[in-house]
Formats: sequence, structure tokens, C-alpha cells
Amino acid sequence: MFADDAPAKDAKKPRINPVIWHNGEFIKWDDARVHVMSHVLHYGSSVFEGIRCYDTKRGPAIFRLREHMRRLMNSAKIYRMDHEWTLDQLCDAAVELVQRGGLEQCYLRPIIFRSLDEARPAFGVNPFPNPLVCYIGAWDWGKYLGDEAIEEGVDVCVSSWNRLSPNSMPAMAKSGANYMNSQLIKMEAIKNGYSEGIALDDRGFVSEGSGENIFLVHDGRVITPPLSSSILPGITRDSVIQICRELDIPVAETGLQRAALYVADELFFTGTAAEVTPIRSVDKIKIGTGTRGDITERIQQAYFEITKGERDAPGDWLTYVKEMKSGAPENNGHRNGAAGKALPATPNATEAEISQSFLTVGTE
Repeated sequence: MFADDAPAKDAKKPRINPVIWHNGEFIKWDDARVHVMSHVLHYGSSVFEGIRCYDTKRGPAIFRLREHMRRLMNSAKIYRMDHEWTLDQLCDAAVELVQRGGLEQCYLRPIIFRSLDEARPAFGVNPFPNPLVCYIGAWDWGKYLGDEAIEEGVDVCVSSWNRLSPNSMPAMAKSGANYMNSQLIKMEAIKNGYSEGIALDDRGFVSEGSGENIFLVHDGRVITPPLSSSILPGITRDSVIQICRELDIPVAETGLQRAALYVADELFFTGTAAEVTPIRSVDKIKIGTGTRGDITERIQQAYFEITKGERDAPGDWLTYVKEMKSGAPENNGHRNGAAGKALPATPNATEAEISQSFLTVGTE
């Protein structure tokens, strides 16, 4: 039940999209290289996203593409990365990358980071002299915590490492530097025989997993920690909140004490990589019956039906790649499964549009 098999799963070789988008152009995967003295390697100066593209009857469909790219742009803004790329340009690039790659399903990784000007190299903590670059890569990535985890659940622990306080490192930004904290949480869990760790915030309240948000079910009510618990405003988290409302499942955001995990009826993780994964034990304490709970299963079923294009979503969540013109998307998948809905005609998303979407993801 507590086998340490996570390293083997992580080592599985994925199918790779042979091209990468780089600063407006497509290059070969093998040509995507950075200098070893790049600022990002020494100081962690990167922001990134994780986006899934699902295999549907209408072909590959990218899940909540625009929301993910908005969050990328907000992460960059927080870290004063004043770049030239627009929201529409990044969305178009992701669509064309999937079109060129030929994968039926994949995981997309956009990243913006501080590189090195080789003609005028600058060193030191000050990031401003270093040029910004943007890449988008893709590969076929299966279930993050294992195929069997979707039904059987995973065994987790409460980590000895806390989440970063929001005034030390902004949890709202999806930055590479934040994931050094995540690595400590993940490595500790793996070494102790668990699949994942749950971090507390600096006040001792439940925060999130190393790469996932967390939900608790008690007496038919779904509860998740608020943004004030140093969590990433997860887009899958927001999707689950909206799904709960559509399923008439009561859902709320509130602070959770560690002990609440042990007495929960059900627990589950959410995230682009983890999707909706049940938790069957915490610190070797069985959660509920020790199997996937009924409410978790209902939410899971709705989520996977939506991502497969088999169920109406609460919003326009799927971008059907084959129905877009290469490099210039004409429409976005519409919730009724019909021909599609035009993307907003905004060549440059306004600052207010980006910030508002970022701040309200996953909030009541």
C-alpha cells in the first residue's frame, strides 16, 4: 500500500513533439538550447505553465488554453518580466504547435525566462540586463500520479516543509523558483514511501500538494483552501469548483486545519498534471473507506467527460485544434458541441482583462 514506486513512474520516456515554439518561430526540439550562464539557471528566474491537450472525437482539444496563458502573463508581470508577446500570440502558438506535432494528446509547457546576452553578458542577481525568451514545448504525458491512482487513489503525507509565505515568494505566480519548495516536498514524500506530500502554510493551515491543489469532502460538502493559504490559483481547481456548482454539490473555500485531513470523508488532488486524483490515506491514516469516494467519482466523471468533449462544460473550455486555422484561430470549442464560438477579437489583452481573470480563478 505504501510502495515507493514514484521514481520509476516519473522516469517513463514520453513521446515528444519534434518542434518547439521559440520567440515567434518554430525550431527543432534538438535545437532548443540555452547558455549555461543564463540568469535562469543561476537564479531561477522563470515563469511557466502546464496545459493539457486531450484526444476527443473532434481531434486534439486544448483545455482552458486562454486562462492558462493569462496566468502565464500575470506571473511574468509579478516578476517584472516586460515582454513583447501578446495573449493571442501565445494561444495561437500553442494551437499551431499541436497542429505541427501530430500528437493526439499532449502536455504543453510554455515558459518565459531570463537568458543571457552573449554579446554583452551580465551576471549577478539583478535580472534586468538579461534578455527574456519564450519557449513552448509539448509531449505526451500520462497520468501524473499513475494510471491506477485515478481509481485507487494515492497515499500521501503531511510534509515537514511549509509552503512559502506570500510576502516572501508570491504563490500566485507560477514561477520556477517556487518549485524548489515543491521539490523538497516531493522528494521527502517519495523517500518516505508516499506518492505525494501536502504542505501547510506559514500559519499551519492546509495549503496544497507539491504540484496540486487539494479538496476535502465532509458530510456531502466540498471544501478547498483559499488563495490566502499560499496556494497557486489553479485552473483545474477553478474547473472543479464550477463543476461542483453544476452538479449541485455544495462547495466552499475556507481555511483547513491539518487534523481535518484525517477525519475527512474524501480527499482529492486537482491539477493540470494530476487532473482529479483521489487520496486514500494521509500519514498512513485511512481516509473514509480507503477508496475513491462517491463525490470524488462524480466530479472525476464530469471532468473527464468535459475534457473528452462528451459533456457540456460550464464555459468555453476546449479549443479544438483541427478547427483552427494554422497560426490564426478562428473559433474556440463551444459548450454545446456545435461549430464553435469565435475567440474574443482582442489582439492585445488589456492589463485589466488579464489581472481580473488571474485573481478570480478559483475564488467565490
